[in-house]
Amino acid sequence: MKKIICSIVLTVLLQTGTDAQRFFYDTAFENINCMLEGSCELSFKNAVYEVENAYLENGLDSVLFHNEIRKLTVLAQNLVKSRELKYQGSDKADVENYAALFSVLKDSFEITDGKGNSYKYTPYSYDFEDIWGHGDWKNMFVSKLMVTRKGNCHSLPYLYKILAEEMDVKAYLALAPNHIYIKHWKEENGWYNTELTSGIFPMDSWLMASGYIHLDAIANKLYMEALDDKRSVTLCLIDLAQGYERKFPDNDGTFVQKCTNAALKHYPNYINALVLKAETSKKILELENRTDFAGLAQKASQDDTLKKRFLELQGEYMTIHELGYRRMPEEMYLDWLTSLKEEREKYENKTITDNN
Repeated sequence: MKKIICSIVLTVLLQTGTDAQRFFYDTAFENINCMLEGSCELSFKNAVYEVENAYLENGLDSVLFHNEIRKLTVLAQNLVKSRELKYQGSDKADVENYAALFSVLKDSFEITDGKGNSYKYTPYSYDFEDIWGHGDWKNMFVSKLMVTRKGNCHSLPYLYKILAEEMDVKAYLALAPNHIYIKHWKEENGWYNTELTSGIFPMDSWLMASGYIHLDAIANKLYMEALDDKRSVTLCLIDLAQGYERKFPDNDGTFVQKCTNAALKHYPNYINALVLKAETSKKILELENRTDFAGLAQKASQDDTLKKRFLELQGEYMTIHELGYRRMPEEMYLDWLTSLKEEREKYENKTITDNN
């Protein structure tokens, strides 16, 4: 009898725990969606915090998170005061801020504290272990980056964007296959790229060299587009959905679908949202019909209702392909990323480097 009671209590506790975890995700969704709908202040920093805190089950210390960002912001501001760039455009003040942010993430330099003691500042580095978060989704997090000083093409540009927001200067996230980088506008040079994984300012030719950026993808603004603040926050909704998938691998697709629909409302050609939406539609159909994709095709030939939904799913995938999306294999991505360092002379924008 005691064993039965203990089993019931354990089941209730586990269910309660799961409900609490899902509540954190529902809360994060509402807070991010509120920003996108214009009912709350738009803040990329707060959106990133919501995503990471939900996965950590409300365990991300808000004070520590914001204090660390504040320290990095002050450091960047002090760098601006302590040096001067060669650049002489009318937007020099903004460019000096960009250079300081880049230094905080990628440069080594001497720092002197209030007592006159000097020490060498260690920049953030690229973490080649589990760069996709397959083993641990927290490897994608800004909070992890700030603790370990190691990050990837997700957390590094996110932190840069957050610090730019804190310094009240514009920094635009931009997408490439499996990749995020920074775009800036300078009066003298126009648009230029800042690549934080390698600490280089690459030309667009490097991005094209991957072989996975189809011309249609550029024409349809899937990649290489400077994202405004609203679309940047929209990225966080898909981050939230992906974290949810890892936290609840057996979910029914409802929450993920809610995130993709909201994301596409505000950023209709966000390719990661389109792909996740199609994959989630496929998952829901497979769950409902208790079969895989091949089985769906067979069943659809005998069921008009299912056939309609199956054709709609095929339409989603066809749209993604026609927009210019091509899946980039992970091993190809690593080769492409490495090529920037190995062929630096070929791809680096020397004008930007010289100005800085």
